[in-house]
Amino acid sequence: MKVSIRQISEKTGFSPATISNALNHKKGVNKETAAEVFRVAKELGYIDEERITKIKFVIYRKNGSIIEDTPFFSLLIDGFEKECGASGYEVVICNLDSRAYDYEEQVKWMMNDTSSAVVLLGTELMDEDLDLYRSAKCPFLLFDYWSSDMEFNAVLINNSDSARMATEYLIGKGHEKIGYLRGRYRIKSFRSRHVGYVVALKKAGIKEEPSYTVTIGTNMNEAYSDMVAFLSKKPELPTAFFADNDMIALGAMKALTEFGYRIPEDVSIVGFDDLPFCEIASPRLTTLRVAKQEMGQVAAKRIIELVKNQSNVRLKTQVCTSFVERDSVREI
Repeated sequence: MKVSIRQISEKTGFSPATISNALNHKKGVNKETAAEVFRVAKELGYIDEERITKIKFVIYRKNGSIIEDTPFFSLLIDGFEKECGASGYEVVICNLDSRAYDYEEQVKWMMNDTSSAVVLLGTELMDEDLDLYRSAKCPFLLFDYWSSDMEFNAVLINNSDSARMATEYLIGKGHEKIGYLRGRYRIKSFRSRHVGYVVALKKAGIKEEPSYTVTIGTNMNEAYSDMVAFLSKKPELPTAFFADNDMIALGAMKALTEFGYRIPEDVSIVGFDDLPFCEIASPRLTTLRVAKQEMGQVAAKRIIELVKNQSNVRLKTQVCTSFVERDSVREI
């Protein structure tokens, strides 16, 4: 008969809620209590370290400026959960905020819990944040992030090549004055997209014009407000912009329209992600489509592979995008 949380509660004297919170590394459980819960859970056989059946999908926030206010990540998680469920694995969604007072303690508990595998949604990670995760004793996968020291298994978007392809599309449409709508919070994905944008310009013999780069907020409202502030100065605009993501592109489009600029007649725009909003925007936004649910499935398959066949070989899996041509780019 399978050991229950109630049995662990009876043995330790802690409430079932405390047991559940400790086993799932939730806030509010002190270190000593959690250690005792795990000791008894292993002793009673609730945790079988020989067979992992639970995968923690951990949503990391450094400041929330990318993770919040977009349906992108819910679609990733949906694909991940479905693939894990089909393979018989339980998924536990966890939130991890680097601003929390006990953040480091939460990470240490999670990395030392050999009863579960961990997938870390690291969109908002920076390289300096990775040290806490290097000593993971459980199967561990970085999702939507890549460590340049190649110490981790990872699944991410092919950001640089995708941005190069988008910029080359604009060049192919006759644009030579191509600007960059630059997300203010410089996550690694955005930095890689900037590289692709610059590579495309250089290949075409086009100089990157600093005045055509507009740094704006990463959610739609901030992007709109910052673009309004930029346009209020009556700058010379390029004929086209590549945006770090769709939220930025859509916020900027709203500001441009309010200032009397026609899209795409006066300014063309290409986004990144292909959020549902793109199809109903006016004009409909040309963008790069990330296969969000499929990407979640790829991450699930990779972590399950690590659970079943723990190996020292590390893989970096890049998911390619596809180009979605709509109405926000004109041919010159």
